[in-house]
Amino acid sequence: MKFLFPLLTILLFTQCQAQKVVATNMQEKESIPYHQIPDYPADFESGNVAARMVDGLGYRYYWATKDLRPEDLAYQPSADAQTAAETIEHMYGLSLVIMNATKGLPNIRPSDFPDHNFEERRVATLRNLKAASDQLKGGKGKNLEDYKVIFKRGENASEFPFWNLLNGPLADAIYHTGQIVSFRRTTGNPVQTGVNVFMGKTKE
Repeated sequence: MKFLFPLLTILLFTQCQAQKVVATNMQEKESIPYHQIPDYPADFESGNVAARMVDGLGYRYYWATKDLRPEDLAYQPSADAQTAAETIEHMYGLSLVIMNATKGLPNIRPSDFPDHNFEERRVATLRNLKAASDQLKGGKGKNLEDYKVIFKRGENASEFPFWNLLNGPLADAIYHTGQIVSFRRTTGNPVQTGVNVFMGKTKE
């Protein structure tokens, strides 16, 4: 009998912790975009196709960066390579370029990023991608040729067509997402089982 009370205490504690994890996961699903890819757009209008590419990146990034540990963020494949944390900071910058292009905003150089911690930067990156996707969907009255990538340094500005966004920042961000997936596998913390990038949904 004397062992019964401690056992019940442990069971109750374990149940409470499990409920907290479930509640946290539900909260994250509701507040952070790209737990899964949104439903298909209504048609293949060019803005919808471009938005779907951003959504694909968002889904991959969500799961590539979910539950990264300090040792995962500190990993670097060689002494002269970026750490995973530095790669994630670079990807935040890419997400700003993608979003700014869809909103007609210039990218100010040199960059001055907020002093985010990892989780803040992760969420900000995902929200930037979602904002870009929302701007592109349905065209918002624009053709893709109307979106420009603008860089501004002091009084000087450079402007590039949407094509450069596709083969530049967007493709680059997908590339770096794959690096994060590889890095975390090396540190013994692979991406969660059940992530299906083809379907855009995760079996949990």
